[in-house]
Amino acid sequence: MGRGRQKAKATKQARDIKYYSPNTDYTALQRELKSSEVRAPSRFANEPVEPDYSAYVDKYADDLEEDDDEVHTRRIG
Repeated sequence: MGRGRQKAKATKQARDIKYYSPNTDYTALQRELKSSEVRAPSRFANEPVEPDYSAYVDKYADDLEEDDDEVHTRRIG
């Protein structure tokens, strides 16, 4: 297919998508939104709890401070 025909086909498809307006079933949408509200809190109950890393902060804090100093003292140019 030549470039002109290919571009015309793409333009036609884009126009079809742009002006496509399906019939909306508002009752189905309302049911879907209500069901997601009920399930929202239970979604987080199944996720694992993030471990507490506060014990490692003091141990590795010195290493992080030294790395920050190197970035600020580096010359460019």
